[in-house]
Amino acid sequence: MARIKESSYGNTPFERLLGHNVDIMTSWSRLGEVLERDGYLSCELKEQVRRTLAQSNGCAYCKAKGKPAPETFDEKTAVAVGFAEVFIKQKGTIQDSIFTILKESFSDEEVSELCAFIAFSTASQYFGAMMNLQAMGLKKENK
Repeated sequence: MARIKESSYGNTPFERLLGHNVDIMTSWSRLGEVLERDGYLSCELKEQVRRTLAQSNGCAYCKAKGKPAPETFDEKTAVAVGFAEVFIKQKGTIQDSIFTILKESFSDEEVSELCAFIAFSTASQYFGAMMNLQAMGLKKENK
């Protein structure tokens, strides 16, 4: 059970916890929609990064959406997931040498989008963990 009651605003349990402040919920959800869609990086790549982060960030709701599927990774996805794993282990303190490796596969625009996506996904997953958001009724989406 979540630590606070859900508001009547929002379409998902996550949004309803944020919905106590509709401006925050709306802005948070909008940014999530922008970051999740195809941009410089594909939504498929970002979903594998999100799944990787979810395994370590403590949100049961986020973890229940599925584990990473390494058998589907192309080279870019493998590098992005590896970078996310470094981020998790280093708690955000990433050496320049890691960025050098990252930039062998990604443009500056892609690096910026990847880092923004990782930061936003981590914040969302931490919020879910703080609120003790559970996966009740959530269907796993392992692709």
